[in-house]
Amino acid sequence: MSDYVISCCSTADLTKEHFAERDIHYICFHYELDGKQYKDDLGESMSFEDFYRAMQNGAETKTSQVNAAEYEEYFESFLKEGKDILHVCLSSGISGSFNSANIAKDMLQEKYPDRKIYVVDSLCAASGFGLFMDKAADLRDEGKTIDEVHEWLEANKMKMHHWVFSSDLTFFIKGGRISKTAGIIGGVLNICPIIFVDRLGKLSVVQKIRTKRKAISTIVNKMEEHAEGGLDYNGKCYICHSACYEDAKAVADLVEERFPKLNGKVLINSIGTTIGSHTGPGTVALFFWGDERAV
Repeated sequence: MSDYVISCCSTADLTKEHFAERDIHYICFHYELDGKQYKDDLGESMSFEDFYRAMQNGAETKTSQVNAAEYEEYFESFLKEGKDILHVCLSSGISGSFNSANIAKDMLQEKYPDRKIYVVDSLCAASGFGLFMDKAADLRDEGKTIDEVHEWLEANKMKMHHWVFSSDLTFFIKGGRISKTAGIIGGVLNICPIIFVDRLGKLSVVQKIRTKRKAISTIVNKMEEHAEGGLDYNGKCYICHSACYEDAKAVADLVEERFPKLNGKVLINSIGTTIGSHTGPGTVALFFWGDERAV
């Protein structure tokens, strides 16, 4: 039994069962759907199918991060048990939760001077964040100390790759990530933007590919180009999607065919309600360990 807890945000987009199996604690972000507030609680309050269906039917969504007071209460529950804490946050490139968690840490460090509280900016999102957490759990289970796990995560987070495409630009236009004109043209031409999470943990459009079929092959080609060991990659691979399971399965099938030494089958998850509020339906993301992000 370790003397510390590994923790993250619900935006790591793993299932409740996966978190429980790996003994990873999490705190929930929040979202609104047509003015009604919900927890981003891994599809418990509202199924992902109902959530994305509501978006397709025109529902308005808003998201809110975990605030400092919530983090303080959450962290203190572990500190009272005499546990140290290694908490990993959603990328600071897309959320202010890292700042909120650090405010809570500073408040509690005065109250619990003998306890260790580490807060890590993952610079990751969705199931890439989840794969990052899975590695933290592996290191803990190997007997690594909280200091060793913290050091490893800080040293290797740039090696977690995120490659994303979307076949529905509606919500990228709505959120201002793509101009309305570009979105209309893109829709007519069946353009799927290829998106990368950069060194600052921000989403960056790196290519515009015509047709979903080519977008699927493009992100798998990116995995071949960047994965540790290339086609001999023997790590884990995760995929998540927003209401487009068949597209995610097509990516997974291609990955499993091309990378025969994978550590297990490709794991497919749903994009949760926080990230999904911004992507909308039709997005697929591929995650793996690779070379350091170049940009």
